[in-house]
This record gives sequence, C-alpha cells and structure tokens, in this order.
Amino acid sequence: MDRALYGEQGFFVSRGGPARHFRTSVHASPAFAAAVLRLVERVDEALGHPDPLDIVDVGAGRGELLSRLRGDRRRLTAVELAPRPDDLPDWIEWRDRLPARFTGVLLATEWLDNVPLDVVEVDPDGVPRYVEVSPDGAETYGDVVAGADADWLARWWPLAGAPPGTRAEIGRTRGEAWATAVSTVERGLALCVDYGHLAGGRPPYGTLTGFREGRQVPPVPDGSCDITAHVAMDSLGDGVLLDQRTALRRLGVDGTRPPLALASTDPAGYLRALAAASAAAELTDPAGLGAHHWLLQPIALPASSPAFLLD
Repeated sequence: MDRALYGEQGFFVSRGGPARHFRTSVHASPAFAAAVLRLVERVDEALGHPDPLDIVDVGAGRGELLSRLRGDRRRLTAVELAPRPDDLPDWIEWRDRLPARFTGVLLATEWLDNVPLDVVEVDPDGVPRYVEVSPDGAETYGDVVAGADADWLARWWPLAGAPPGTRAEIGRTRGEAWATAVSTVERGLALCVDYGHLAGGRPPYGTLTGFREGRQVPPVPDGSCDITAHVAMDSLGDGVLLDQRTALRRLGVDGTRPPLALASTDPAGYLRALAAASAAAELTDPAGLGAHHWLLQPIALPASSPAFLLD
C-alpha cells in the first residue's frame, strides 16, 4: 500500500492529484473551507492572536483548502509527498515533512484513510493472519498477527471468536502518524476529518477499496488507483469526536432551502441562496460526506475551548 500510493510511480505522486479521481469535502463546496476558516478564527482568538498563526495542512492534496485560508498573520504550510503544483500561490509553503513545533491549527482532512495499514483475516482455524497481496491483486494468508499489531487488535478491533473470513484493518500506523503530527502543535488545535467507524460498529469485512477517475475499483496495489480504508477514529486519542453534519452546522453551514417567496422579490439572490444550500446539503448529508467524523484535539488551550470552538 505504501509503495502503491507513495512510491516513485505511486498514485499520489504521479497521478495528477486527488481531485481528478474522487470528491472530498474540500472539493465539494467552498462552504467547507468557510467553516474551517471560522474554526481557525476561533482558535486564533483563544490563543490571543499570535503572530504568526500557523496553519499546517497534512495530506494537502494540491493545496485547495489552504488557498482559501489566507489572512493577516496566517502562515500556511502544505505537507505533501507529491511535487509542488505549478499554480500554487507563492504564499503557501510546500514541504514533504512536518514542520517543527508551531502555534496554530493542524489540519488533516481525508489524510489518515490513505496512511498505509495491514489487513488481517481470520483463517479457517480461527487464527488472525495478515492478508498478503501481489501486484495483480491476488491474495494469500501470511503470518499470524503478533506483537504490537496483535495488541492493537485486542484493544480496538477484537477478533476473538470471530468466524473465518472476518477481516480487520490494523489502524496502529494511523494512530502513530496522527500522534506524530499532533506532537508538532505547541499550542492550538489539531483537527482530523475523515471516513471512519467506532467500536461497536466496526465493519466485519473491512473497508479497503480503490478509486480511480471517479469510480470505485478493486484496491490493486499497482499505483493505478487510490487505495483507502476507513479510520478507527476512536483509537486516535482523546478529544471532541462528532460527525461532520453536526460540526458544520455548529459552524454555520446550513443546507436549508431559501424560502420560495424570495424568488419573486430577489430572483438572483434566490438562485445564489439555493446554490449555497445545495452545496451545504451535500456536505451535511448523513448518507454521504455528512457522515465523516471530526476529531478536535486542543493543545494548551483553555479547558472550555472544545465547546467554545463549536458553539
């Protein structure tokens, strides 16, 4: 998975950017960036308006979200393994690794679902084994799961007594990647937005899949497609965890249609309001993007800050 996504000919390095292949909240509507901006402004206030206020976007794609967050005192940094896009504004720094400790906001929107992980399956004897995959997608059983991976499964995705064929996706690597990213924030907020699931609702056959040019495809690890799996969000650490529908509504994104009477008094205004409501509805749809999880982890902010940030 690591080679297929981030190797020399990996999907995220050589395939023209995520927006060409799948639709994220950032690409769906400017309303998402507007909501994130409101959150940034509240963090800025809670921090006492530091200069600079850093905003670091991990897994930044082609910088689409950061491009909409420019402002006084804001220092914007994209962390991405792909080459810097030619058309990226020069006021966004582009780097392939996390910066040193900073004060501000760490963003990770649909990043962790692409952090490589191992898939395991319960074999006919009831033993969890790694699933080995060849470049053409053929699968075989590998070693018995042991060590830190077995410990992670026992805590977050138990397979004891599960029938043969049951699968799990070991999110240990995602937890470690997130903890490393959060450790760079000296004061501020870390925000993770992603597809995910919680204990008690783990999918019995996993979620690993592929995407290419807007279509779901088999997750063949040959570099031709995105390979993604949902995130065990509750394994990432403490914080405020809620669905995107709730978070965005608290940040002013509302998919309610404008009153029809507005069409007769202000036709142009009605059309603008209708378009905005349609975009907001996509972001908050509980059967789609609205089901994403938001994890907010404050670092050295006032104890009341999580509620304050989303009031």
